Amino acid sequence: MDGTLLDLALSDECRDFPAQWEPIVAELVLLRRENAELRRENAELRQQAGYWKSCHAHALERLAKLEAEAEQLRGENRKLQDRLFGRKTEKTRGDRSNQLHPDGEGKTPERKPRGQRRDRPGPRRRDHSHLPVHEEFRDVPEDQRICPDCGLPYTLCGSEDSEQIEIDVRPHRRRIRRRRYRRSCHCPAAGAPQTVTAPPAPKLIPKGLLGTSLWVEILVAKFFSHQPVERLLAQWQLLGLNVAAGTVNEGLKRLEPMFAPLYEALRTRNAQSPLSQADETRWMMFIDHEGKVGHRWWLWVFLGTDTVVFVLDPSRSHEVPQGHFPAGAKMVLVVDRYSAYKAMDQVKSGNILLAFCWAHVRRDFVEVGKGWGELKPWALAWLERIRELYRCQRERLKHAPGSSEFQAADATLRQAVSAMQAEAERELAGPDLREPRRKVLTSLQEHWTGLTRFVDDVRIPMDNNASEREARGPAVGRKNYYGSGALWSGRLAAMLFSLFATLRKQGLNPRKWLTWYLESCAEAGGQAPAEVHGFLPWNLSEAKRRELSIDPHNTS
Repeated sequence: MDGTLLDLALSDECRDFPAQWEPIVAELVLLRRENAELRRENAELRQQAGYWKSCHAHALERLAKLEAEAEQLRGENRKLQDRLFGRKTEKTRGDRSNQLHPDGEGKTPERKPRGQRRDRPGPRRRDHSHLPVHEEFRDVPEDQRICPDCGLPYTLCGSEDSEQIEIDVRPHRRRIRRRRYRRSCHCPAAGAPQTVTAPPAPKLIPKGLLGTSLWVEILVAKFFSHQPVERLLAQWQLLGLNVAAGTVNEGLKRLEPMFAPLYEALRTRNAQSPLSQADETRWMMFIDHEGKVGHRWWLWVFLGTDTVVFVLDPSRSHEVPQGHFPAGAKMVLVVDRYSAYKAMDQVKSGNILLAFCWAHVRRDFVEVGKGWGELKPWALAWLERIRELYRCQRERLKHAPGSSEFQAADATLRQAVSAMQAEAERELAGPDLREPRRKVLTSLQEHWTGLTRFVDDVRIPMDNNASEREARGPAVGRKNYYGSGALWSGRLAAMLFSLFATLRKQGLNPRKWLTWYLESCAEAGGQAPAEVHGFLPWNLSEAKRRELSIDPHNTS
């Protein structure tokens, strides 16, 4: 349209020009038309250039985001790889930062020499004087007890004594002969029996072949030492004793009700503890349970002041710890940051105060250092701050509350806590904080109240490592015998895990206590005694406690 108007204007202007100017006018018209076309193309190209510049900017922004996301995923992958294939323990030689070294991956911590250290006293010599003595006399051969010159015999002048510790595991048959007596008189007493027979020996399982001592060995091996029954029976075969696995399985099923009253008493006392710890680990249950997909159940552990209770449940929800503690329980519960504990009604109402674990916070920084190599110095700096908290807490606990030394250590601890909180707030306020660092510091800030409860209450530990250590035994059993194949078997495992852990916490010998209890069950006709409170560790007399002690001859 613009070219047409231009041509009309030029034709009107050039109508009076001489004829020799016509080529110039025609060329001018073409140039103006070309110029208009170029202007139009230039505007279109400018518009396209702006569009592609915008696309390029968006592409660069998207590429930067994708690179950051890829780096985040690579770090997460390295973190998960280390979690899966790395060291499973946090104990390392020399370096307590879990193999995080600012100087590179090739550096290894200096190994300490093995054996007894010169700067530390050695262990005391074990006392075996309480063991029974079986004397063995070794004599000189008869031909060497005479003088080689005159032939007179040597005179016995004593002995040179030494000792060795031996053990004799010997299965045997216990043959019980019940004596019978017949009347020898002819008294006309009505109803008097003609013969009298001695009462039968108590049996743990009526009509069962295995005695109480064998059941003690089976229960201790499986639920205390976490040894599969199959291996135990194979060892017994080496001793000449052949016991069928089906016999053991059926016997365990019949023993399970005998421990139910004890387990309920443990749960009741554990739930009343003013300070507890909790943790959970998986447990395989190879049964079909209504509403449950798969065979992964959960074994919860609750560590009280004087009891340990394991609870087996198909769920990992908050309903398990919520149902374990009474609705009005007022206590402090030391846990990790698992959300199920935060969802408990007792926590929401303020009756149960959560104290969070610093060991889990420490693992966050370790994982960041392992996942993102460039953040290792930052992670090591925070690990050093957490180590300083532990050091200050250990120093504070060395002294009696209220003493001048305690107050000085308490002030040092509070100063370290305040400095750590200020550093976290300063780093979070930074605009260029990377996502791995922000995620860890945000979690630290969100759980700060629960993480610092130990500062105002010396009873509260800094971590729930004690409950995790209690779950270590069942975790070993899970690897050895793969969990449980029946619901009663799972219940029996939770009961005996709880019982043995509580006995160990009370300093009692599980083998002695179990022998005492099962013999009482046998005397009760193969069922739990009518009154089990006398068997509970906290109800034992001092004499009975010394008798059942793990080491009654250790006076230290």
